[in-house]
Amino acid sequence: TTSEQFVMEYLSDPRRTFTPEELVGYVKDLPLQLRPGTTVDYSNTNTVLLGMVIEKVSGSKLSEVIDTKITTPLGMEHTSFPTTSAFPTPHAQGYTNQTLDESVTAATDWNPSWGGAAGAMISSLDDMRIWVPALAKGDLLTDATQKQRLQTVSLSEGDDSSGYGLGLFNSGGWIGHNGSLPGYKTVSVYLPEKDTTLVVFINTDIDGETDLTSALMVPITKLISPGNVYG
Repeated sequence: TTSEQFVMEYLSDPRRTFTPEELVGYVKDLPLQLRPGTTVDYSNTNTVLLGMVIEKVSGSKLSEVIDTKITTPLGMEHTSFPTTSAFPTPHAQGYTNQTLDESVTAATDWNPSWGGAAGAMISSLDDMRIWVPALAKGDLLTDATQKQRLQTVSLSEGDDSSGYGLGLFNSGGWIGHNGSLPGYKTVSVYLPEKDTTLVVFINTDIDGETDLTSALMVPITKLISPGNVYG
């Protein structure tokens, strides 16, 4: 998503389908930005590659693996890894200003395939309420794998209250992940100390007064968990 070529091609035709191979193609010939193990840098590309590995090892489509290994065992009936831009009804209209002229438009029918394994998924509030405790507690993993997964690295020097690990973060004690596609933002987190799940969806990714963290997550957590403020 930091590739100017990708951004231009995506915004020129946001309804097109991208394959994982096409996504990796934007960066595969670029030099290494950071040496592994030296700092934290979030990258969609890493997860797109992981999705390709899963398909190679399993011999199945990623959508099938997610269904059989995650959503079905957890009873998440309204969660899917879509293979088209179809959107289950009912759904909220999503609004974005990620356009070539920065004008605001509805992005509801834009194709999410550019997110690939890094986040091209559809879910509901109720299903995310199932998923987040399972993620934080490691319900689908061995104890050893979950222990490794919870070993987060601080996102800023001297700040031990937040960090990122293997596909999840810890923010003020809240464990989970956020997500964003043009038109939509999500935060889904779990606080072990209070056995509390918090899931927030908004139908715009436009920064400003509706910013998900400053407008919702910070004031909500100040109210319900003053000792564990998200952010």
